[in-house]
Amino acid sequence: MNERGANAAATDTATIAYVLRLGDDALIASHRLGELVSRAPQLEEDVALANIALDLLGQARSLLTCAGRMEEQLTGVLRTEDDLAYLRDEQQFTNCRLVELPNTDFAHTIARQLLFSGYAFELYAALRDSADDTLAGIAGKAVKELSYHRDHAARWTVRLGDGTRESRERMKAGLDAAWPYTDELFAADQVTRSVSEAGTGVDPARLRPAWEEFLAQALSDAGLDWPETAPITGPGGMGGRDGVHTEAFGYLLAEMQHLHRSHPGAAW
Repeated sequence: MNERGANAAATDTATIAYVLRLGDDALIASHRLGELVSRAPQLEEDVALANIALDLLGQARSLLTCAGRMEEQLTGVLRTEDDLAYLRDEQQFTNCRLVELPNTDFAHTIARQLLFSGYAFELYAALRDSADDTLAGIAGKAVKELSYHRDHAARWTVRLGDGTRESRERMKAGLDAAWPYTDELFAADQVTRSVSEAGTGVDPARLRPAWEEFLAQALSDAGLDWPETAPITGPGGMGGRDGVHTEAFGYLLAEMQHLHRSHPGAAW
């Protein structure tokens, strides 16, 4: 293979990895919200969380299908969205660790959603200009959904932060618990550098200023201080992008994959 062919293959491999991690983010975020259906503090909120979870699941399906087809073009082997969701092991998932954090209570869920949806909105707004037409199309639809997701989280942040002493303390605790996992959202690696140079993806560092501006406004409206908990890194500085996850992720994956793995090939 000549140098040009090697560079193209490397770019293709990076693009597949990039789209797969976006799909994993959306899939795991969706599953966490789905766990709260019938458990939200209000009936209306049950519907809201279910709708947000379905939005994220739709994004995950599109992205995982896209990654599978790209991989097929490169290797000749097709993995469907179901294969990628249900037949990979824990270390093969590359979602950020933020989205896998458990629903300790409603305030923890809102804190996780505030931080993630604020980031995802900026990401997909930028990806509308992706050189990959499929990814740009997915982003165009996703950014409309994510605009609502982050507004929903911001409004609940204000209600909890500016509510009772109990709700304020819980919201603060939720932010403190989720905050250490946010640095991973903006960390560059070989994958993001490759897709950014190719015009397919986005340099995550450029998303941080707008994310911080959104977050600062939401916290100010809620009368909450900026979280100060230190970043948490995995062994050797690795994280979810490297397949190194939190303890909670293994339990999430076991529940999510149980039915498919118990009845392989079943049709409904």
